[in-house]
Amino acid sequence: MLAGTGSDVGKSVLAAALCRILRQDGYHPAPFKAQNMSLNSYATPEGLEIGRAQAVQAEAAGIPCHTDMNPVLLKPNSDHTSQVVLNGRPAGNRSAYDYFRVEGREELRRAVCEAFDRLAARYNPIVMEGAGSVAEINLRATDIVNMPMARHADADVFLVADIDRGGVFASAYGSIMLQSPDDRKRIKGIIVNKFRGDLRLFADGVKMMEEVCGVPVLGVVPYFQDIHIEEEDSVDLAGKASRAEEGRVNVAVVRLRHLSNFTDFDRLERDGRVHLFYADSAEAIRQAEIIILPGSKNTIDDLEWLERSGMATAIAEARREGRTVVGICGGYQMMGREVADPEGVEGPPRRRAGLGLLPVRTVLTGKKTTRQVEFRFAESGACGRGYEIHMGRTCPDDGTTARHLACLADGTPEGCRLDRKCWGTYLHGILDNNAVVDYLLEPYVQSTGNGTAEDYAAFKERQYDLLAAHVRRHLDMEAFYRILSSEKR
Repeated sequence: MLAGTGSDVGKSVLAAALCRILRQDGYHPAPFKAQNMSLNSYATPEGLEIGRAQAVQAEAAGIPCHTDMNPVLLKPNSDHTSQVVLNGRPAGNRSAYDYFRVEGREELRRAVCEAFDRLAARYNPIVMEGAGSVAEINLRATDIVNMPMARHADADVFLVADIDRGGVFASAYGSIMLQSPDDRKRIKGIIVNKFRGDLRLFADGVKMMEEVCGVPVLGVVPYFQDIHIEEEDSVDLAGKASRAEEGRVNVAVVRLRHLSNFTDFDRLERDGRVHLFYADSAEAIRQAEIIILPGSKNTIDDLEWLERSGMATAIAEARREGRTVVGICGGYQMMGREVADPEGVEGPPRRRAGLGLLPVRTVLTGKKTTRQVEFRFAESGACGRGYEIHMGRTCPDDGTTARHLACLADGTPEGCRLDRKCWGTYLHGILDNNAVVDYLLEPYVQSTGNGTAEDYAAFKERQYDLLAAHVRRHLDMEAFYRILSSEKR
């Protein structure tokens, strides 16, 4: 298990690295995180939902993702409530207070332990990931993801400490000392992550940390910027907000309050023809040639926010001026004439006028659609792949002249297209397909081509290999394997 001194210390990326390393070394690993909180999710081949990070780790391990890799997923839909996804299916909305109560906790504990046991019967070793800080002693009685899970799995625990944020000695020491004596013995090593500068300058620091903590430091992993692994959370998106740039096509992704599945834009962001930024103001939207409305966990709330902020007006102006407006999933719903929530899926039952850019209407429903799909792009006939995760049905108004955007493998029409500069779709990952990206950019560039030397799938495989090589260089793999092969307690 990779446990952390806090959130965002790099556990997910290191887990992906170890999945790839173990695969390279002849093992058959699989990732596991008992409970994940994220709006970035993915559909399994069976049409169920897990956290995107575990799907990425499974990809690094070279295996299909499965709900047993992430049996509990929490998807925040407000500041106080989250949708609980259990074994890939929605199990209702819960407030944080209700979710973390001791009462009823054993049901979840049993579910995650059973999922781990099923996974461990098929793969070896299991690369487990903890959540947040391993030392939240106030949540110890209800914890189902950190040390209690390590105890169930009889796992060796490696503590990941982020040196970039400062206080690395105190956070590592405190995380270890706040464990019970038995749990403290499970922590077999420390991995210092996100180091910047000359590693030789921290040589004495390694010795001091080992002396203070009584645990060996297995490595100091430098911060990297030239390896691209899909991120789990949107915490870094604010840093990607920027202004328009001359010489490239400016693409503004609207930074919704409940933005989900932001990895939809990773491929586009790396296209050499594109300057992509996240817009949270009307002024920023006015600087872009292409505006994309992304997925949302609360479509109606984000629609209201667009109106209040003036961004809805700026998006309508962009369409009138001949710029491109595209919607994906929740963004597609917003582009229609109305979004209705008669069952109270997102809160109290209500309905809200949409942006009116597409002649469609959406009714939110309690039933969630989650599936991987193959499609044929209507404009070019090119084949592509994507996935759906949404609650609701979107239908065209009677007599509309709009056309569908794509046709699924089973013949079902998908999406809505007024013209090449105004369209919407439920397909996450649609912009991972080169033909769709070329279609999006063609009005603004002289030549087509994806701006990279390889397709996206090949690009990701190469990134996993680069990540594995980077971690191998800085982690004592001999000590790592020695710990894993030592006799258990």
